[in-house]
Amino acid sequence: MNIFSRRQSAVVEPAPAFGTAAAEPALDPALRALTGHWTIDRPHSRIGFSVRHAMVTTVRGAFTDYDSTLYFDGARPSQSRAELVIRVASVDTGVEQRDAHLVGRDFFDVRRYPEMVFRSTSTVHEGGETFRMTGDLTIRDVTRPVELQLDYLGSVVDPFGYERTGFDGTTTIDRTEWGLVYNQRLKAGGTMVSEKVRLQFDISAVRLAS
Repeated sequence: MNIFSRRQSAVVEPAPAFGTAAAEPALDPALRALTGHWTIDRPHSRIGFSVRHAMVTTVRGAFTDYDSTLYFDGARPSQSRAELVIRVASVDTGVEQRDAHLVGRDFFDVRRYPEMVFRSTSTVHEGGETFRMTGDLTIRDVTRPVELQLDYLGSVVDPFGYERTGFDGTTTIDRTEWGLVYNQRLKAGGTMVSEKVRLQFDISAVRLAS
């Protein structure tokens, strides 16, 4: 997956040749060293979401149980890919009653649909430290395309000898497109839960052994 990054070395953006289309953004050659398979380090990562509540505040939550398969190609980012399988019952908003409502039939209905899945379909380097990953997101057996903006944060060998890299990813979806339509109307207008949901991926990934 996009193990892409804010490195200290500069990224040179080549000027387009006269009479031709603009060239692809140049990649930092150091990214080639990151080519390989990675997995998300859950204790140091967060798969989160935020949604407007009662039109006046924002509720945040996260999913704590998931599996990941990530591959990054430092020479050809378009060959990078990712898969994320989330156990929806692990949702945590910090309020037990609210979490119970979310896993019930009004929302995720985890007895029938225990997993949420993202599988990438393409990756594009947009320039500098920013990439765009398009993929299919499946919720409640409904699959629709989404686009993630990914910003590379850096790479390091930690004190325990693990090579790790980090990136932030964000996207906003309309939950009703995945069948999450439950809501309540407010007397003053508007709804209790916004249809727009912001998904946030704060990722620390560890290289897998060959």
